[in-house]
Amino acid sequence: MDYLFSPWRYRYLTAPPADPGACVLCAQLAAEDDAANLVVYRGEQAAVMLNRFPYSSGHIMILPYSHCATLAGCAAAVRTEMMELAARAELVLTQEYKPHGLNVGLNLGEASGAGIAGHLHLHVVPRWRGDANFMTVVGETRVLPELLPDTYVRLQRAFSR
Repeated sequence: MDYLFSPWRYRYLTAPPADPGACVLCAQLAAEDDAANLVVYRGEQAAVMLNRFPYSSGHIMILPYSHCATLAGCAAAVRTEMMELAARAELVLTQEYKPHGLNVGLNLGEASGAGIAGHLHLHVVPRWRGDANFMTVVGETRVLPELLPDTYVRLQRAFSR
């Protein structure tokens, strides 16, 4: 039998529950250390951040600085900048990773699958033919070919151009 280790997920699995009154995304956006918080780009109304537990290499999230849970709850300027950043993310991810496609989506509300339902975030996920193979479907395991710190450096440079 083969074993795959993903020790970085251990912190996620064993972390104590977050303060229910605190928003982890607001805290990460407010912190000064962008590298530690995986913030690769900051706009005026929204930022681009790596997903700490990505579905694939290059998986990013676009999120507003304002704490709003729904599209309707965010100001028009925030929604506009989020879509502009999504278009930029499409170009950056296509250039850097050469995916066969991209998933772009929102999970509004806990029932839709939002892990952090209180703070709107738009996922942009690079996809390749065959990336949902037996490891993901049967083994419930994802194999990422790139370490998260390497992804951060790569995308931070690309978004800065």
